[in-house]
Amino acid sequence: MASFAMLFAAATGCAEPKVSLSTGPREYTESDYAQVLKRWTRDKSLVTLSELDTLLTVTSTFESWDFRWAYVVKYANDYRLTVEQRRTLLEKTLSETLDSHRFYVALYGTKPRWSDLTRANSAWIVRLIDEEGNETAPLSIELIERPGPLEIRYFPYTTVFRNVFRIKFPTTTPDGRATISPNARWFGLRFAGAEGNEELRWVLEDEPIKRTADGRDGRAATPVAR
Repeated sequence: MASFAMLFAAATGCAEPKVSLSTGPREYTESDYAQVLKRWTRDKSLVTLSELDTLLTVTSTFESWDFRWAYVVKYANDYRLTVEQRRTLLEKTLSETLDSHRFYVALYGTKPRWSDLTRANSAWIVRLIDEEGNETAPLSIELIERPGPLEIRYFPYTTVFRNVFRIKFPTTTPDGRATISPNARWFGLRFAGAEGNEELRWVLEDEPIKRTADGRDGRAATPVAR
């Protein structure tokens, strides 16, 4: 199983590209999806050197504004949606970024039951973190018990050996602060437990326009299906 993670990392390249949380229309085509998926996906393994055993391997895609745009373009092409159907789907999925940060996560550890993040006795807890020291607990963790064609085709690191989840975090804290600071140079997911801890990080581009509290660049954006 660990070899699959290494092969995926090799196939997608070792360098992790910087990302942008800016909004606005995109000019993606169906063939751009693989590249956009690579840009928004991170992969890490936690290995114990004393036993040369992989305690945790986790791969995650941040479902950002940019990623969602490319996803809808590919989905609309695959399912032959009409222009109006595509527009409706795009508006719906982009609106979800207003109140939550969502991640698609596939992981496995030493024991499958311990790797189920929805269980009270899970070996791992997950937090949204950023460079400024913010740590945020999930709003919800959904276990995808039987990944189907969409998960396997659009997130190819999904396998029968991994537990698959959709994890949702708030964009703001109860007191109104952004869970990803506008000043942070990176954000990520931290998986921590008795066996150790590991982080996935998305490094942000140096953007000329300061991001607003919800992670956007402050410019108005009207979704336009292309």
